[in-house]
Amino acid sequence: MNQEDVKKAALKILEESYVGTLATIKGNKPHSRYMTFFNDDFTLYTATSKKTQKVDELEANPHAHILLGYEGEGVGDSFLEIEGTMSIHDEREMIDKVWNEHLEGWFEGPDDPNLVILAIKPDRVRLMNKKGQEPQTLEL
Repeated sequence: MNQEDVKKAALKILEESYVGTLATIKGNKPHSRYMTFFNDDFTLYTATSKKTQKVDELEANPHAHILLGYEGEGVGDSFLEIEGTMSIHDEREMIDKVWNEHLEGWFEGPDDPNLVILAIKPDRVRLMNKKGQEPQTLEL
């Protein structure tokens, strides 16, 4: 696959998949949890509470790993491995960009004082498990 094909396939997965795993580092070991992601091109966003372990972990080490797209179909079910650098945002503009009704179960609303947005800027994106293909790395 050429880079343009890898980019199109990766963006398709990002636009169709919302739930993935986010791994941070806790005491020099990976710490994973499921999160809901939203994307703007290849930048990912997820909402969380500023009182969570992941915020503490990211303040100590901003590097993260995300798996997104695997739907359980088995061989040929493409997914992405994303390595990136995270930043924590509480600006109103960022909250408004990400806020939607799916977040109402976790937060009182967009004015919830504990709501922060994690932005993940990818350093590397790998397209995995594409039928008949070796893993493909997207050059960013």
